[in-house]
Amino acid sequence: MNNLKHPLKVVIIGAGGFGREVLDVFDACNHATMKYDVLGFIVENKYYIPNSIVNDKPVLGDLNWLMDHKNEVFVVCAIGAPQHRRRIIEQITKIRCHFCNIIHPTAVLTRWVRMGEGVIITAGCILTNQIQIGCHVHINLGCTIGHNVVLEDFATLAPGVHVSGNILVGTGCYVGTGANIIEKKQLGEWSIVGAGSMIVEDVPANATVVGVPGKVIETREEGWHL
Repeated sequence: MNNLKHPLKVVIIGAGGFGREVLDVFDACNHATMKYDVLGFIVENKYYIPNSIVNDKPVLGDLNWLMDHKNEVFVVCAIGAPQHRRRIIEQITKIRCHFCNIIHPTAVLTRWVRMGEGVIITAGCILTNQIQIGCHVHINLGCTIGHNVVLEDFATLAPGVHVSGNILVGTGCYVGTGANIIEKKQLGEWSIVGAGSMIVEDVPANATVVGVPGKVIETREEGWHL
């Protein structure tokens, strides 16, 4: 689909704060060489009027636009909340679009990092070795990830999260700004870790944990994210 002699044509799903930050990542990657041609944003019409401009890029339309152009572009989803991201990705997958990864040039990744599709890694992150990243994972500004960490699909690390070695971050888990996770812990699927928390015990699936040390303050019903 893509001629390697030309920039990769991409669209960003979502034009909120994180969508604009993802555009910054593309701009940084294009600083030395034009690698990506960002055509604009795809947004549900109830949030943005088509043809409006966000950080000098147009809102192209909603998923109907994407359906009409699916063989012309690559897609990355910049919707921050994992449950909403999963819902949109499910729709886009049915359209059979092509996803791409985007990694800020200041991020440090060893050659022992493996990842799926639709992954976003922003500025100042450090990832060491034997790290497995699933699909549609977001790693925000200034995160560090130690050895033998698994980030499953739709996992999200907010800015300044520090993940020690031998950690499992389950599907759809959201880890808030500045949280720290000590080694050999498991964060259950669709769990939430509050900003600034220190995780010293495993986090159950669907639970919300806050504090230093982290304590469960709420447990949602299984499937709450659907």
